[in-house]
Amino acid sequence: MKRAVPFILIFLVQAFCAWFFVSDILASILGIRTTPLSWEMREYMEIGASIGLVLGLVVGGLLVIRALKERNSAEERLRRASGAFADLLQEKFFEWGLTASEKDVALFAIKGMSTADIAGLRSTSEGTVKAQTNAIYRKAGVSGRSQLLSLFIDDLMSEDGAVRTAVNNKG
Repeated sequence: MKRAVPFILIFLVQAFCAWFFVSDILASILGIRTTPLSWEMREYMEIGASIGLVLGLVVGGLLVIRALKERNSAEERLRRASGAFADLLQEKFFEWGLTASEKDVALFAIKGMSTADIAGLRSTSEGTVKAQTNAIYRKAGVSGRSQLLSLFIDDLMSEDGAVRTAVNNKG
């Protein structure tokens, strides 16, 4: 919330500045009489309102730049985590001694596809896919798909809760 306070203040200054200009124009168009100000005071108010609007433009630009940097950083972290997950898949598949077919089936299962979907993609019967998934679970030492996925999530996360990266594969 502390980070938002300066931006809220700038927003309020901009809102006041916009109100000043719009109300002045509307008063002139509608012929609403207002108490006249000295020209010096009016100039100061217009300069202040203009500075407020320019300040809002600058702060808005800085916010856009910061948001883009944060987005790029998040995309990079996601790319690294994705690479780490792919590396982890290959490590575990090798460690468990999965065949090429079992690797395909395991990957589809981890992606959440049904047995029927996997069979359709691989042009095999559902019975074959069930036999392959059972072999995968046995080799991995798990009893089902959720435990299989849990193994990868546990291995992907380090003790401090950070996601391991493709560069730092051991957490």
